[in-house]
Amino acid sequence: MNPGSTSYWAEHAWLPSGLATGVRFEVVDGVFAGVHRRGRAEAGDERLHGVVLPGFANSHSHAFHRALRGRTHGDGGNFWTWRQQMYAVTRHLTPDTYLALARAVFAEMVLSGITVVGEFHYLHHDVGGRPYADPNAMGEALIEAARDAGLRLTLLDTCYLAGGLAGDGHVPLDDVQRRFTDGNVDAWATRVAALTPDPTTRIGAAVHSVRAVPRDDLRAMAEVTRGRTVHAHVSEQPAENLATQMFYGATPTELLHDAGLLGERFSAVHATHLSDRDISLLGQSDSTACFCPTTERDLADGIGPARALADAGARLSLGSDQHAVIDPFEEVRGLEMHERLASNERGRFTADELLTAATVDGYRSLGWQDAGLIAEGAAADFIVVRTDTVNTVGAKAGQILYCATRSDVDRVVVGGRTVVESGRHLLGDVASMLGKALSDVREHQ
Repeated sequence: MNPGSTSYWAEHAWLPSGLATGVRFEVVDGVFAGVHRRGRAEAGDERLHGVVLPGFANSHSHAFHRALRGRTHGDGGNFWTWRQQMYAVTRHLTPDTYLALARAVFAEMVLSGITVVGEFHYLHHDVGGRPYADPNAMGEALIEAARDAGLRLTLLDTCYLAGGLAGDGHVPLDDVQRRFTDGNVDAWATRVAALTPDPTTRIGAAVHSVRAVPRDDLRAMAEVTRGRTVHAHVSEQPAENLATQMFYGATPTELLHDAGLLGERFSAVHATHLSDRDISLLGQSDSTACFCPTTERDLADGIGPARALADAGARLSLGSDQHAVIDPFEEVRGLEMHERLASNERGRFTADELLTAATVDGYRSLGWQDAGLIAEGAAADFIVVRTDTVNTVGAKAGQILYCATRSDVDRVVVGGRTVVESGRHLLGDVASMLGKALSDVREHQ
């Protein structure tokens, strides 16, 4: 991140207390050093026209799923048929092709206003399930890709031990899934211990799901990940709930609770098909529920109980998951609009609540306690949204979340460093990068 000092004057800025007009702030060594409401612009200030927002947190990403965008809609189907197409992509990824693809995908995220990503990473080994010479070659590719693209990364290194769960028990791994597994929790923990954080990278953990990690191994995961950020896919599909009830006599959330995994460092990803008790357990434990609205509707997963979870005490965050689109404004609106469809009521979340989920609570869910808001002492991650585009002109600054899209993001600053300026990423033409990376992956298909 860039050292030094820069002073700014913002026409509008969203502060922890809400939207403010005429905000002057300084950034010193990548951190907000002063934030003043109704401040006057001073000589030397860089003027930011539009609405300044904290950078968005993408709390759930599978970078390689970007290869499926616009290619899975020809034959209908459901989540499980889509998964077979996703598995086909994994057969053609190496550390080199993964680096190029992830770099381009992360750059696309930054262009849209995302400044930190949680990469739910389970593509660990080669196509035969053998470790690379560097057992963390694929994870290191993701770390390098995020660094090149200019955003923060929490690598959610994922434990994956079983091929699935049926009513009579867990099923063996198939040929594709052998790339995902370390064999047991201890081997997983040993490999992950070799990964090292840096100023822009944090190492978290993930339980792929209760389908992929049996109950006894969930307890072991709770022990080896104590004190670490942990995410898990939870109740994305009714079939998962049914199998878990048949075999274990419990819901996925109850299994995770019994294992000791729920808590302020835990995020339940999707959390779509929950019981009342599940909602209570997630709320009482101060867990986070990560919704991925554009993916959940693309895969016909359903609409999760976001308002009920928030009312129960759970935090909410947002992710783009399989990247049907990468647009944090769409995820923000999806959280509210899905609730409207389910409830027949408008205004289920306030604009402040929506922005909190998309920024500070997303950062916290990824282990970044000192970022995600425009406040003194926080990391200087912010974006500037134009108010003079065909999407935004005429809108109230305080309602920019309801009309802006990724194309309206004019500037992105991460740790005081400008990564996107005038809508252009410092790496250059991101579309060309994506085209080349996707072509290289598909050449091997």
